[in-house]
Amino acid sequence: MKYHDKIQLTFIIIAPPDQAEEGDRLFRSHGSWMAATHHRSGEKALLSYNVSKAPEFSDSTDFDSAPTGNTCFVLSEIYESKAGVLDHFKQADENWGGRPSVSQVVGEVQSHICACSVHR
Repeated sequence: MKYHDKIQLTFIIIAPPDQAEEGDRLFRSHGSWMAATHHRSGEKALLSYNVSKAPEFSDSTDFDSAPTGNTCFVLSEIYESKAGVLDHFKQADENWGGRPSVSQVVGEVQSHICACSVHR
């Protein structure tokens, strides 16, 4: 229950083979930028940051099924409050050089973005 009533951003990006390396590059850049710029306490605090990467399987419930060739990236960020999310997007627009690249990649691949409140 550590994150009960906090705000979570989740990005799911399914990259085709020719975009997987760019995904790796962007998430390395994003992680470094997040570590250097985001609040660790107060209402804007970034509480959790995690990037997962795995091959996409033809049957997502069977890890022995044939891979599709695509790569799945899942980014999860948890903030103390909505103020942290708003600060994150403001900072991304103002001082993260990878922002235009992410917008381009997200526009070219299958992606889902969800902002929600974390409950039990």
